[in-house]
Amino acid sequence: MRSRAASETDGSAESALVRAAKQGDTTAFEKLVELHSSKVFRVALHISRCSEDAEEITQETFLKALQHLKNFEERARISTWLIRIAVNVALERISSSRRRRVLSIDEDEGGEDYVERQIADWRPNPEQLYSRSELAEILKQALESLSSGYSTVFLLRDVEGLSITETAETLGLTETAVKTRLMRARLQLRERLSQHFGYGRTSKGAAVARLSSELQKMTK
Repeated sequence: MRSRAASETDGSAESALVRAAKQGDTTAFEKLVELHSSKVFRVALHISRCSEDAEEITQETFLKALQHLKNFEERARISTWLIRIAVNVALERISSSRRRRVLSIDEDEGGEDYVERQIADWRPNPEQLYSRSELAEILKQALESLSSGYSTVFLLRDVEGLSITETAETLGLTETAVKTRLMRARLQLRERLSQHFGYGRTSKGAAVARLSSELQKMTK
């Protein structure tokens, strides 16, 4: 597990790159692209479901980032800012009907208190059941079986590591809506994965958490 000191060092180095890129240092900007292009591509691919479109979305994301970098106020992480741009670019490119499916899921079922209780115990530490490549494939198939509105929230929050607030801002949703969709995505993933894990309800939740954790490791 990475130490807090190492994370802070990485953050300081990235902030230095951002400041340099703002001053016109192209090498610094290229380094930022190198650091974050895979993350941006994953988000673009998840929304577009097409590798060719995802490549174009990624390129357009970094072009827009370069054009507007001086406006980046550094109140959020650069990765969060880039993901927000990528989501907006991706949604602009897909059809209006698909866009509605991504963004317009009813958000008011159960209430926030109910959501908090359902999400609470999400990350137990189950035994390793599959090789890492099999875990990633299982999660990929399970995510693709969810509606876009749920799977996009799950991807941003549980795989890419955005906070609830960051996810809400990125998708233009309320925090309650993000919590509700996240809870539903997790519950649906438990059901989708029941064929792979012959355990009870809690263990299925643990299995999904493990899959998410393994995919994070693979994509860093």
